[in-house]
Amino acid sequence: MDPYYKKTIIYPHEGYKFEFDIATNLFSSFDVDHGTDLFIRSIVLNNPKTILDLGCGYGPIGIVLAKKTPDAQVTMLDSNLLAIRYTKLNIQKNNIHNATALGSVGIEQVRDKSFDLIVSNIPARIGEEAIINEFILEPIKHLNSGGEFWFVVVSKLNQLIIRVGKQNKLRFKKISKRRGHTVYIFTKK
Repeated sequence: MDPYYKKTIIYPHEGYKFEFDIATNLFSSFDVDHGTDLFIRSIVLNNPKTILDLGCGYGPIGIVLAKKTPDAQVTMLDSNLLAIRYTKLNIQKNNIHNATALGSVGIEQVRDKSFDLIVSNIPARIGEEAIINEFILEPIKHLNSGGEFWFVVVSKLNQLIIRVGKQNKLRFKKISKRRGHTVYIFTKK
C-alpha cells in the first residue's frame, strides 16, 4: 500500500464517473475543489489537438479533458513529484490513453512545444511573480495561433489578473464566477 494514499474520490461529469486516488499532502486532498469543479463545468472545448495542464495536481482537469477529447494529446505538468505519481496512477485508473504526466517547474519540460489549449488552476500561494511569469505570461508564449488559455483563480487574485492584462495588453475574458473562484479565457490571435 502506498504510504501517501488518503482515499479515492468519485467525480461524476457529463455521464462519466471519474475516480481519483489522492494523497494526504496534495492540494485538495478531500475532494475535487470548488475552483477545479467550476473550471471543468465552464470550459468550452474547440477541438484542440494538443492540451497542456499546467500545475495538474493529482490530475482531475487534464484527465477529464483527455476523456472528452480522445483525439487530443494531453500533457500534464506539476512541480510536485508526489502529484505526478498520483496523476500517473489516476490516468491508468480512468483508462486514459492520450495523456502523459511530467514533473516540471512551470513549463520547463515542454519549453520547445506549443499547444492549442493550455489550462490551469493557478496556485494562489506561490507568490505574485511566480503567478505572473510561470502561470500567465510564459504559458501564453506557448499557444498556437488561435490557441486558448483557460484558467481559474481564487477571486482574491482577480485584481492581479486585471493588472497583468492591462500591463501586457492581454485581454482576459471572465467566463464564470462561483464560491470565491473565477474562470478566465485568453485567445491568442
